[in-house]
Amino acid sequence: MITRATRVRITVFVIVALAGIAYVGAEYAGLGRLFGADGMVVRLRLQTSGGIFTNAEVTYRGVAVGRVGAMRLTETGLEADLDIDDSAPPIPASARAVVADRSAVGEQYVDLQPPNGDGPYLAEGSVIEQNRTSTPIPPQTLLSDVDRLARSVPEGSLRTVVNELNTAFSGLGPSLQTLLDSANSFTQAARQHLPQTLGLISDSRTVLDTQQAEADQIKEFSTGLNQLAGQLRASDPDLRTVLTTAPVAAGQIDAILRDAGPDLGVVLANGLTVAQLTETRTKGITQLLVAYPIAIATAPSANPDGTGHLGMVLNFFDPMPCTKGYEGTVQHNGTDPTVSPTNTQAYCALPPSTGVDVRGANNAPG
Repeated sequence: MITRATRVRITVFVIVALAGIAYVGAEYAGLGRLFGADGMVVRLRLQTSGGIFTNAEVTYRGVAVGRVGAMRLTETGLEADLDIDDSAPPIPASARAVVADRSAVGEQYVDLQPPNGDGPYLAEGSVIEQNRTSTPIPPQTLLSDVDRLARSVPEGSLRTVVNELNTAFSGLGPSLQTLLDSANSFTQAARQHLPQTLGLISDSRTVLDTQQAEADQIKEFSTGLNQLAGQLRASDPDLRTVLTTAPVAAGQIDAILRDAGPDLGVVLANGLTVAQLTETRTKGITQLLVAYPIAIATAPSANPDGTGHLGMVLNFFDPMPCTKGYEGTVQHNGTDPTVSPTNTQAYCALPPSTGVDVRGANNAPG
């Protein structure tokens, strides 16, 4: 006969077993969803299922946020309900739904991948359209494509490639090992100098910012170089002529310099002195060079046969003398023996364009 204590133990065991079965069924088998979802439902429209199935996991950035609910056929493909948990974070409505394989055995799940974390967000009844979904390639399609690729490779050519690879790498085991060891050493050195490398990358930002700030000047410089290159291209015949004749001219100049010797330096130094003296008198020298040929040209007409032939024309007050600027000068009587003060401020204040007989140092050439 079953005692009271035994009945109590059996009852407690049954209650614990039922609670465990209910928990496992709700959490892992998804039986709780048969009584209604505890979150929101988002509809996912696919062209093909991609192997997805009811109760498959739904993830957001790789974190589980729900399960796949009911699936229905539509005129354009398939529509699946995504039961999103209440505890899930806000999911942007711009998210893409990617049906992916979790393992090699083909366990598919839906991963929601938004371009950013900005709103608006998915809500009850939201729809993810086909243009924002992707599914894995069906295995039969992959195997068929691999088979066609294998059949498209000529067997003879493949055998030739394999033989050539054998010839190329035969006996190079030690060399390849040295190459791998060197690559490992290079990687270790790069890891040791990682702070310096990061500093160089950070400092390069300053250089790039400077180049960006000087973009207009760089463009202008590039334009100038382009124009210079175009001019050089247009002047190519002339440049070739110069380059052809330059050695001959250089040889002649070299011969002149050797023949002149040190005296050429003295002549150039003296010429520099003369140039410095004439620099301040350039306009006066110019006026002299203009008037001197005229005076020389009139000399033969004044003495054509050894005797002087002169003509004198009196033209007093033609042009009129300049008086403006001399108003402050006191007229001195020639019979007065006393000394009068000199008017050092007197000068001809009229320009030559007035037609009067201008005078004074301020109207001299230069």
